[in-house]
Amino acid sequence: MGKLIYLDNAATTKTSESVLQAMLPYFTECYGNASSIYSIGTKSKEAITKSRETIAATLGAKPEEIYFTAGGSESDNWALKATAEAYESKGKHIITSKIEHHAILHTCEYLEKRGYEVTYIDVDENGTVKLDQLEKAIRPDTILISIMYANNEIGTIQPIKEIGEIAKKHGVLFHTDAVQAYGQLPINVDECHIDMLSSSGHKLNGPKGIGFLYIRKGVKIRSFIHGGAQERKRRAGTENVPGIVGYGKAAQEAVDSMKERTAKEAELRDYLIDRVLAEIPYTRLNGHRTNRLPNNANFSFQFIEGESLLIMLDMEGICGSSGSACTSGSLDPSHVLMAIGLPHEIAHGSLRLTLGADTTKEDIDFVVEKVKGIVAKLRSMSPLYEDFVKKQK
Repeated sequence: MGKLIYLDNAATTKTSESVLQAMLPYFTECYGNASSIYSIGTKSKEAITKSRETIAATLGAKPEEIYFTAGGSESDNWALKATAEAYESKGKHIITSKIEHHAILHTCEYLEKRGYEVTYIDVDENGTVKLDQLEKAIRPDTILISIMYANNEIGTIQPIKEIGEIAKKHGVLFHTDAVQAYGQLPINVDECHIDMLSSSGHKLNGPKGIGFLYIRKGVKIRSFIHGGAQERKRRAGTENVPGIVGYGKAAQEAVDSMKERTAKEAELRDYLIDRVLAEIPYTRLNGHRTNRLPNNANFSFQFIEGESLLIMLDMEGICGSSGSACTSGSLDPSHVLMAIGLPHEIAHGSLRLTLGADTTKEDIDFVVEKVKGIVAKLRSMSPLYEDFVKKQK
């Protein structure tokens, strides 16, 4: 195998060298517990404070509104479960969409088993939440709306500001899972009326095992992990200082490079999309054509199985996915692709390619040629494709 071409940056990203170097001292030199009063501990505390301030500034938030967690899934769980508990005297109704990450959907299922009612809003063929349906779903007992900022599979960016305005008008809390969007899109929590926001470090060239939950000051949300007084008594446990330092560094780098980096990614993404749609017949692009994450391209190829395509791409040194990395062990078609109206047989033949800062035009050309060849080979072995071709003649 020659060069590795990694096009699964929605699943995880490579920790950048500068982030790694920023983290290293907090493993071996400044390793004190941030709750300690001696100098080696206060250095850790100061590092946490600096990262908290850095991340808050990227969102237009206050430092005391940033709570560090172990990642996006924990942040999502905290936002939903603790809000449900804190506001159950007002009501037990939650609104979300049918295309959320499973960290949201499975948490909603958990709450439904405990007496909460969840309304799942439809999306259109591009994966955009239907705002009229969302507003009509709001009831006097609605306590939370949770809609992702941008979809992790098909890349569609949601009308977050409009959703925030609807939530604010009706006095309902608004949470957004911004795990894919943070670092890729400019986000301001006040402009979008966001009350809570989830993020994860490993999606933007930071380390794994670290995330944060933004909680607007005044939101009455309960503690999620009980024990010590860390994170202003809301999230107990000794802080992951190296991870927090790394996340702060990665967040700053992502924001500083965002304009130039995402413009390059979007240009390559469009080049990839144009070539695939033009050169591989019976292919569709999933998600909005333009209002999508700058690095995301998601295709469905008729008459093939996505899993076979991934295996053969891997043999060529190309890393892609068929959807969310968290559901890679499932044989069921993507719930996101089903929600936008794809039939099972087409949803099964999906491929998600997500670019990174290191992706080149040469990489894209190589990948397109390999995808063309593999799709043709798989179709040549498909009885369905053979029957289809006969009917076309």
